[in-house]
Amino acid sequence: MLEGTIVKGIGGIYYVNTKIGMYECKARGIFRKKNITPLVGDNVLIDENPSAHTGYMLEIRERKTKFERPPVANITQTVIVMSIKNPDINLWLLDRFLILAKYEKIKEIICITKNDLCVNKEEINLIKKIYNSAGYEVLGLSKFFDEGMDRLREILKDNITVFSGPSGVGKSSLLNKIQPDLSLQTGEISHKTKRGKHTTRHVELLELKGGGYVVDTPGFSTLNIEFIKNESEVQQYFNEIAENSGNCKFSDCLHYKEVDCEVRRKVEDGVISRERYENYLRFLQEIKSNKRRY
Repeated sequence: MLEGTIVKGIGGIYYVNTKIGMYECKARGIFRKKNITPLVGDNVLIDENPSAHTGYMLEIRERKTKFERPPVANITQTVIVMSIKNPDINLWLLDRFLILAKYEKIKEIICITKNDLCVNKEEINLIKKIYNSAGYEVLGLSKFFDEGMDRLREILKDNITVFSGPSGVGKSSLLNKIQPDLSLQTGEISHKTKRGKHTTRHVELLELKGGGYVVDTPGFSTLNIEFIKNESEVQQYFNEIAENSGNCKFSDCLHYKEVDCEVRRKVEDGVISRERYENYLRFLQEIKSNKRRY
């Protein structure tokens, strides 16, 4: 028996990377009976046929994390990729990705791509300031310069990383730059919609020469946050709001219209960014609407 990691699954065939090479495996029927679906990223035990490099999956080890969309297991961190231009950066969507990552309890790193297309460099600096002050690491990347790439390679080493972000922001291009022999298909921007076209057709774990794996996932336009059931839970997904909420007059303060609210005071003083606060209010309203719907 061999231990390995599922790096790709297509049509009921799972490709398992082991210390002695890749094995093409099928799952035992017991998984179907127990309604268990193997996922890319799963650590598994296989009964192997060494001469044919095939095998059957016997056991799936306990998962540390599980992403629903894309369906990937055992992710240790996510690199959220947003472009500054073409398409223009959407901070509301960025915050949505950050909420999902926090819910999944994995580390978040923000990469801002296409910096060479931005004429006003202060726009990039402002975004870095907003998210640095909220506790996130932000890397600015350009097509023509290697600034930030060494740090990104260091971040990826010995981790299993999922690259997230809307389509057209340069996820595949970024991975190709990290390791050119990945030869991932890159997309282009629709001139009509200014949105990217999906280029990743399936979920696959890609092994890096420097150590670790990455997943290049299909781009998203929205993310479901219905796991947040009450308005009072929203603040815990915003680091800077959660840190200051204990100083509000009311313990159940939602930081909307309540009097003597420390969070709103910090927004007025510029300690908490107004952009992040306004996105917080939008998510607050979304959760209220979801409750009314159900």
